Amino acid sequence: MSNPAFQPLLFGGDINVYSMARAFHEAYGVKSIVYGKYVSFPCSYSSIIDYRPCPDNDHEATFLRSVCTVAQEHPDKTILLVGCGDNYVKLAAHLKPQFPDNVRCNYISGALMDQLTDKEQFYALCDRYGIDHPATVVYRPEMGHDFTLPWAPPYIAKPSDGVAYWATGHSELKKVYICQSRQELLEALDEVYAAGYPGSMILQEFIPGDDTYMRVLTNYSDTAGKVKLMCLGHVLLEEHSPHGIGNHAVIITEYDQDLCRRVQVMLEDLGYVGFSNLDIKYDSRDGKYKAFEINCRQGRSNYYVTGSGHNIARYLVEDLLEHKDLPLTVVQDRTIWRMIPRRLAYTFIPKAYHSQMKALFRRGTDHHSMEYAGDYTPHRLLRILKNHIGTYVRFYKYTPKPNK
Repeated sequence: MSNPAFQPLLFGGDINVYSMARAFHEAYGVKSIVYGKYVSFPCSYSSIIDYRPCPDNDHEATFLRSVCTVAQEHPDKTILLVGCGDNYVKLAAHLKPQFPDNVRCNYISGALMDQLTDKEQFYALCDRYGIDHPATVVYRPEMGHDFTLPWAPPYIAKPSDGVAYWATGHSELKKVYICQSRQELLEALDEVYAAGYPGSMILQEFIPGDDTYMRVLTNYSDTAGKVKLMCLGHVLLEEHSPHGIGNHAVIITEYDQDLCRRVQVMLEDLGYVGFSNLDIKYDSRDGKYKAFEINCRQGRSNYYVTGSGHNIARYLVEDLLEHKDLPLTVVQDRTIWRMIPRRLAYTFIPKAYHSQMKALFRRGTDHHSMEYAGDYTPHRLLRILKNHIGTYVRFYKYTPKPNK
C-alpha cells in the first residue's frame, strides 16, 4: 500500500512510539506523525516519523488542538490515533467524543479506563475473575506511619495512580520502591507524599525470583469487544537503573493457554476494546502467575509482538478501517526480542537460557526495536551506536550478574 487512506498519529516519545511507528511503516510504508514533549531519541532523527515537539503535549487543550491540526492537514484521510503513554491514552479515552469526524481510535470509555488503571480497583477485578495477584495493602496518606503489614520484608511500594504520580514532575521518584526494611518503606512513602502525590500507594508482598520469573501479556480486542490477539512474553532480563527499573530488555515469546483464557474472559466480560498489556510474575512458591497491573495500551516492549510475526498496526487497520472479523490468534511461535546488544544479553541472563537464545538467534527470529534497516540513515546509525554504548555503561553499573 504505497499511499494508504489513513495517517497514523502517535503521542509520546519513547521506544513504545518508535516500535508502533515501525509497525505501521513495515506493514504499509506509511510515515507516522508523532507529538512528543521534547526532541529526543529514538523518535527524533527518524526517516519514518514526522516528529513534532510540544512541551505541554499532555494538556487537554494542547492534545485536542494537535489532533485537530493533523485532521485538518489530511482531510481526505482517516487519522488513526494511538496513545503510547498512560497520560495520552487517558486523554484520548476522555476526549474522543470531541475528535473531528475523520479521527479514529479504539479505546474504552474514560470511566472504565480510570477503573482499570487504578491498581486498587484492578486487583478487585482480578479477584472477581480468578486472576491471581500479590498480597496487597492499599496505603492512604492519612494513615501516616500507623499501619501494619501481614508479611515480612522486602516490601514493594508503587503508586495506585501512575498518571497523577508522574504529574508531580519530581524526576527523583522511583517507578517502584523495593524496600528491605520497614524503616526504608516509611522513608519511601514520606518521599512520595513530600513530592505532592495525592493518591494511594500499593504496598505488596515481594514475590521471590529474578527477572526470568516475569511475564508480559499483550492483547488486542476489536471494536466489538472480542479478543483477537494474545501474545505472552517470558521476560529474561529487565532494566535495573533507577528510572528504568522494570522496563523489559529481553523477551522470548511463550504459550500458556490457561493464563490467556482467564484474561480473555475478563476482557470480554468488561467489553474491553483496543490494546491491553499485563505485567505478571510467576510465583514458584505456589506455581501461580500473579498480575501486577494492566496498561490500557500496547506496552513499551510491544515490538516483541510485531517481531513474532503479528504486526500490531495491522490489527488496528484491519479492525477500524477494513472492518474484518479477525480470528483469535494466541501466539505460539518462539521468537526473541531485545533492547540491548547480544553480548550484554549473554552476560546478564542466566546460562540456563543461553541455549534457547542461541537457537533463536541462529533461526533469525531475533528482533531489536531500534535496529530497522528501513530507517538507517548515517545520523541515525550514529545515534543507535551511542545508545548501545550508553546501554553497556548503564547495565554494568546497575544490573547484577546472574549467579549461574
